[in-house]
Amino acid sequence: MAKRERVVRMSVEQPLWRALTAYRILTMVYASLLAVFGRDEYERPWVAFAYLVVMAAWTLATLPKVAGAVSCTKRFLGADLVLALVGILLTPVADFDAQHMDGSTLPSIWTAGSVLAFAIKGGWRWAAFASTFVAAANIVERGEPSRDTFHNVLLVWVAAIAIGYVVEVARASERTLARALEIEAATRERERLARGIHDSVLQVLAMVQRRGTALGGEAAELGRMAGEQEVALRTLVSSGLVPTTRVSEDAAEGAVVRTVEVDDEDDGPAGGAACDLRSLLAPYAGSRVSFAEPGAPVLLAPGAAKELAAAVSAALDNVRVHAGQDAQAWILVEDWPDEVIVTVRDDGPGIAEGRLAQAEGEGRMGVALSIRGRLRDLGGTAELISVPGQGTEVELKVPKVSGTPNDSRGKAGSGR
Repeated sequence: MAKRERVVRMSVEQPLWRALTAYRILTMVYASLLAVFGRDEYERPWVAFAYLVVMAAWTLATLPKVAGAVSCTKRFLGADLVLALVGILLTPVADFDAQHMDGSTLPSIWTAGSVLAFAIKGGWRWAAFASTFVAAANIVERGEPSRDTFHNVLLVWVAAIAIGYVVEVARASERTLARALEIEAATRERERLARGIHDSVLQVLAMVQRRGTALGGEAAELGRMAGEQEVALRTLVSSGLVPTTRVSEDAAEGAVVRTVEVDDEDDGPAGGAACDLRSLLAPYAGSRVSFAEPGAPVLLAPGAAKELAAAVSAALDNVRVHAGQDAQAWILVEDWPDEVIVTVRDDGPGIAEGRLAQAEGEGRMGVALSIRGRLRDLGGTAELISVPGQGTEVELKVPKVSGTPNDSRGKAGSGR
């Protein structure tokens, strides 16, 4: 068996950091153009242009800082906010006409980028902290603020807090999704291991218990002990095994779920060459098991073919155990363009209503794990139909993977 690690990364923040990077560049260009076209309005243009040169150099030099949460440190955020506040307070020094260009300050809307960085990094509380300083600086810069000034200040303040709150909600959703993926991956691994245990150890213990009870004497005691171990092992399988997944959180990458998956070595990374399902099912044919197959190969990916054959084996084991040694069984293989259907029928007494649910409650997971679990992992379905006194039919459907080299359309005759 070969192990490989599948990594699922989820990050709602990375698109926001990329957008912030673009926003800072565009607003830097916008503020520079405002200064160039409005240079005649400055009484001290050298102040304005000196500040804009520093702002442009700072913006370009710190682009890596706004690439992610890890690089965007508190020290950088503080320095960035100070630069924005200095630009606002320098506006009257440069004697920029307050009515020109809608009363824009030297950094103009570039200032919002600093506030947004606080919001993405720390949520709505950090956004409120930064926007409050920006609001105070704008009010001081105006001297006698108008209603429009208060309106703009309030708008920036509310918008920054709203964005910070949305970021916090997105982070919480991201962690919840990561946890759900972790649980799903752990459950799938547990079921895979449980199927292997059911197909081997549990069946051997059950056989020892039955034979020991039938032989009596010391063998009966051995059978009793095997029965106790079977119950204990079923309880362990039902309660859960150690998961092979782990979830971590990286501020730069978002929530990360790492899953260790186990593959058959001969499957290869792309599933290997297609396998003829008929060759895997033919050995099950015998005096009490009839096998009907198409005349052409039934090709499936090796892993899918093996799992489907294992599900058929589990169904036949149920026939032997529950329908009796004298029960007759039939295996029918149908090869359709988009799926393969394998039906296992028997002429046993059938399954009483509610018996499967009761068996699952007792930890007997033969149908739930060895049959339905396998088909679910293959993207297929397993349908069990049983009428007391009329036998049981298990229909297994597995979809064909796109590109499987199987052009056959033949179908075996059915004894349904």
